[in-house]
Amino acid sequence: MNDLDLNTLLGAEDDEGQTRRRTRGSGKRGNGRRRRRRRNRGRFIAPLLAFVVLAGIIGGGGYYGYLWLSDALVPDDYTGQGTGEVVIEIKDGQSASEVAEELERQGVVKSARAFTNAIANAGKSASLQPGSYKLRKQMSAAFAVTMLVPENRLLAKVTLKEGLRLSDTLTTLAKETGKPVKEFTSAAKDAEDLDLPSYAKGKLEGYAFPATYDFQPKSTPKQMLAAMVKRFNQTAEQMDLEGGAKELGHTPHQIMVIASIVQAEAGRQEDMAKIARVIYNRLERKPQMKLEMDSTVMYALGKYGTAATFAETKTRHPYNTYQNLGLPPGPISNPGDHAIEAALNPAKGDWLWFIATDPNSNVTKFASTEAQRQALLAEYKNNGG
Repeated sequence: MNDLDLNTLLGAEDDEGQTRRRTRGSGKRGNGRRRRRRRNRGRFIAPLLAFVVLAGIIGGGGYYGYLWLSDALVPDDYTGQGTGEVVIEIKDGQSASEVAEELERQGVVKSARAFTNAIANAGKSASLQPGSYKLRKQMSAAFAVTMLVPENRLLAKVTLKEGLRLSDTLTTLAKETGKPVKEFTSAAKDAEDLDLPSYAKGKLEGYAFPATYDFQPKSTPKQMLAAMVKRFNQTAEQMDLEGGAKELGHTPHQIMVIASIVQAEAGRQEDMAKIARVIYNRLERKPQMKLEMDSTVMYALGKYGTAATFAETKTRHPYNTYQNLGLPPGPISNPGDHAIEAALNPAKGDWLWFIATDPNSNVTKFASTEAQRQALLAEYKNNGG
């Protein structure tokens, strides 16, 4: 092989090698570009995936956040007027939120928040009144609000007539409220807890003011009697009992004794001031006359009426005004405001006696002399007395 051929061969070989190298080199550069494209694609996809994931998280959180906010703004609540029966007591000073918690605990409303929202929407958050209310289980909060009004309070209405003795008052209270009479009797003996005025001398007779009372079902006998004494104290203040008694030269207690006798003896309100005057005239007469009031004798005997027999007037007892001078030790009944007013403002007159001449009409007539008295007695007998 000559040099030309060798060079040609070598050159060809070199050209081929170079071609192969170029081809291999070209291949490497192409692979790099493809890898770079894949890397570029990865750099674009990763943020996209992150955004999608983040959006999912935010979206899911927003959904659950919406549910939470929805629950907070629209709390669980029942629908309708409920079923069954439950008594709820609102205590003095309780807030609407405290009442709401009790309603939820008792199963009246589904959630306390539902009730506080409903009562706020109704503008009644500050208008809840203490007392017992009859509601239902599983009521809508809005309907529960409409039921908690003063008109729906459960009350024991008790009317105590003027002139009732304490024993009758306690029996009536027990009958009307369903509570044992012995509890009222026990409470009546504890003067300190009843806020009796000092001049009552620790005795409730005469100071359990007669009126119509609305008692809560859970009121205790002591609370009921205290309410009656409170009513008396209010009446005494309005009438200026202490000031009026002082002007008449008597104690407030003596005025109440006189008022109780007036209440027991009077058949009509218009006669009360005259009967009071007869009592004062007898007390102030010189020498003092015995009152000789049949009602005090009957009280001493535990009987009723205003016509004691001759034998009954001989009974030895501190309350028998046929046997003892002056007023009895205490009131013989619980007088009303008209009798107290009469005792504080007796009519003007010189009468010393009064007689119910007609038992059927309750008409009472008055006498200043013994002759007039005898005439009235004859009239009484003629009318069947």
